[in-house]
Amino acid sequence: MINPLSTSLSGLMAASKKASVAAENIANSDVTGATDPANSRQAYAAKTTQTVTTAGGGVNTVILNRTPAFIPSYEPDSPFADGNGLVNAPNVNLDEELITTKMAENSYKANLTALKAGLEMQDTLQKALDTKS
Repeated sequence: MINPLSTSLSGLMAASKKASVAAENIANSDVTGATDPANSRQAYAAKTTQTVTTAGGGVNTVILNRTPAFIPSYEPDSPFADGNGLVNAPNVNLDEELITTKMAENSYKANLTALKAGLEMQDTLQKALDTKS
């Protein structure tokens, strides 16, 4: 049997994780680095999330490195630029990250509403059972 409370809780955790990853990507979107992997200064490696349904009816969300994590960016004045003036920049699209943040917020609200409704139903059922005994 699917437990609606644990399903809602897993949805809350998934939404929270998605919002956190999007916020991290936004905050680090300007952290560039050298194109040479041997250089100590590397660009921020953009991340993404993947959500899969679990057997119990909830979801599990994992954080993965985005592929590709970097994109070339022309910044000839950067101390990390190669001979062509290129640096590695995080593969972050700010519009997509903002949309992900808003979707995560909406998902969080929906799961919180479902959780509250489930708790109210449990409380009502418990009261009904208590009055019968």
